[in-house]
Amino acid sequence: MRAELLERYRSLALPTTRDEHWRFTNLEGFDPDAWSVEAAAAAVVPSMLDLDVAASATIDEAGVHVSTPVEGVRFEPLTDDNPLVGSLVQPDDKLRAHNAAVWEHGLLVHVAAGVELSEPLYLRVASGMPGGSLFWRVLVVAEPASRFTLVQELTSATEDLEAYVNGVVEVVVRDHAKAEIVNVQRLSRASWLFASCHARVERDAELDWVEGGFGSARGKVWVQNDLADHGATSRVTGAYFADGSQHLDYDTYQLHQAPDTTSDFAFKGALRDTAATVWRGMIRVEEGAQKTNAYQENRNLLLSKTATANSIPGLEILANDVRCTHGATLSQVDREQLFYLMARGLPRPDAERLIVRGFFQDVLDRIELEPVREALGAALEARIPQA
Repeated sequence: MRAELLERYRSLALPTTRDEHWRFTNLEGFDPDAWSVEAAAAAVVPSMLDLDVAASATIDEAGVHVSTPVEGVRFEPLTDDNPLVGSLVQPDDKLRAHNAAVWEHGLLVHVAAGVELSEPLYLRVASGMPGGSLFWRVLVVAEPASRFTLVQELTSATEDLEAYVNGVVEVVVRDHAKAEIVNVQRLSRASWLFASCHARVERDAELDWVEGGFGSARGKVWVQNDLADHGATSRVTGAYFADGSQHLDYDTYQLHQAPDTTSDFAFKGALRDTAATVWRGMIRVEEGAQKTNAYQENRNLLLSKTATANSIPGLEILANDVRCTHGATLSQVDREQLFYLMARGLPRPDAERLIVRGFFQDVLDRIELEPVREALGAALEARIPQA
């Protein structure tokens, strides 16, 4: 199977700006075969999240390192003989096929039926090899009526580490379960990042997905949630900040396959210098998925005249009794707000920090875990230079 996937990877062309989903993200100069696959020692990087955790794990070029899990939870290295591996994320483009063909390090998070965890599970994905590549995979299974949070933090060993990082996260939320997945990305500004995240939410189940984007130089992150049975609910909350010459690209898909399903999507971003962002969002309602309630929004705050944000919302509705809305906005810092704060003695950087915090506050309020909420807020404010 791996040989077939490797052959598929080699047969596929690297996406170009002629491909609709890559129209604003140019991969010119990137060669996925040019990066080393050697193992490296674990990268020692302090976490930005101060959490008391039920169990923890680290994935790096050297392997998977797992702490003792709690009762009712399988928190262990993932193997590709698990029938759910590859059931959601298909090797349908070169980057996903590359991961499917060569990944070695993965984590299985399996929470038994009825188990409720008061503390989160924590995974650190650490890129530590200069010029190296890291392929990782996570499979999360929430059995019926379970409740838990998984926090995944992507880090680099140094701020200037050049690396190629390619990951897949697959999530299955069974009937009446609730899973919260928090993904915080703060890779080096010299890293290429490609990540595919795909969840299936079943009857009366609930998924909260939180995405925080701060690092990497260029790449793409896919997030897809399938509302697969009656009463399924998903909520996606995103906050990102790009500066320098960063280019962040998010491609999201809310798929309503059954009646009486709900999805709520809110992404906000701030940009400065010559940074660029792309968000492409699609809500699709299948025929027969009546009583769907779906919402998506993307709002961007430009902190410089040379930053660029591209928002492409979309709807595909095949049912006739639905409520689907979307919105996208792009704005610069409100001069009246800035004048008001500076007139009261605040230096411009401090005034901008307050405006940025206010801009993100409503999406931060959607995050249940207070330490995560505060860490993301602090990280967003910290991107404004001191006077």
